[in-house]
Amino acid sequence: MTAFDELMAEVMAHSVRFGHRQHIELTWHAVRRYGEAAASDLVREGIQTTARYAGAPQKYHETVSRAWVRLVGHHTADPAADFDTFAERYPELLDKRLLSTHYSSALLASATARTAWVEPDLAPLPVS
Repeated sequence: MTAFDELMAEVMAHSVRFGHRQHIELTWHAVRRYGEAAASDLVREGIQTTARYAGAPQKYHETVSRAWVRLVGHHTADPAADFDTFAERYPELLDKRLLSTHYSSALLASATARTAWVEPDLAPLPVS
C-alpha cells in the first residue's frame, strides 16, 4: 500500500464520498506527515494514478493540485490536533472557489496550467 493509499483510506474511513473537503483533509495529512514538497509529489502521483485507473487521466490538473497543497501547507504550521479543528480555523480552504482569488478562469483553463505549474495571475499564493 502506498502512502497515498494509506492517507486515502484514513480520510475515507469517515466519509462516503471524496469531495473537496476530503481532498483538503488528505492534503493536510500529507503536508503534516511529509512536508509540503513531498506532499505535493505524493498528492500529484496519487491523483494521477487514481484518475488513470478511473479511465479519466484528463481530470488531473497540475496547477490546481499544487496550488491547493501550497494553500494548505501555508496553514499547517497551526498545531491543530485534528482536521476538524483545522477546518474550523481556516474555513476558506473548504471553499472550492478560493483559487479564483489567485487565478483567472482563463489561466486555469489553459492547457499549460493543466499539465505544468503556472504562477497565479491575480494574486500571489501565500508562502509557507
